[in-house]
Amino acid sequence: MNEQERRFTRGLVEVRAAGDTRTIGGYAAKFNALSRNLGGFVERIDPGFFAKSEGDGWPRVMARYNHDNNMLLGTSRSGTLRLVTDGTGLDYSVDVPAARGDVYELVQRGDVAESSFAFRTLSDDWSMTEDGFPVRTLLSGQLVDVAPVNDPAYLDTSTGLRSLAERAGAELEEVRAAAEAGDLKQFVGAPAPTVIDLHTAGRKAPTTPAPDDGQGDTHPSLALRQRRAELYRRRTL
Repeated sequence: MNEQERRFTRGLVEVRAAGDTRTIGGYAAKFNALSRNLGGFVERIDPGFFAKSEGDGWPRVMARYNHDNNMLLGTSRSGTLRLVTDGTGLDYSVDVPAARGDVYELVQRGDVAESSFAFRTLSDDWSMTEDGFPVRTLLSGQLVDVAPVNDPAYLDTSTGLRSLAERAGAELEEVRAAAEAGDLKQFVGAPAPTVIDLHTAGRKAPTTPAPDDGQGDTHPSLALRQRRAELYRRRTL
């Protein structure tokens, strides 16, 4: 489960005073804030998610405009990219090179106003919100890059769904189909829900799947066997 993923934060990227250096920065990620509906589940970042990368000195982390390999803005190795975690999340500052003055101007004018980060997940967990909606918690990972972005719509959730499939012992395509139907909770089977206020900071709660009617065990492996048995019964009728 070490495929690269990308997420964006609604925190603003801004111009930062740094003498004669053109510096921009902002929060690339925010802890414990529920994401929007990612397609059948929501996501949160644990405050310890970047601990390994930070402890290793942020090795080989880059800042790139729109995650573009040809639009390098700075690196942790050279010190032109500086990263720090606090109680809010992962904050970054990058000294923009003269050749990328257009990016600095776009941020200064407000045309580029959001940030994103790319990462590889080392460990995660799945549970349910108090309203019965699946939530993936990113526990530990490796930071790849941070990026000021003007198009934050890119969301790759395939790795998250693969993680859930492996946890539930189910086929990935079955989990994907359930995600499209808004019925991922059958694969989570968490004995104790994670209580998270979906309305924190004015965030609108994602559409919650219909509550379980209590007519059967929702443990993933049992539910999977029951569905397969039903499909087999229908084919033999």
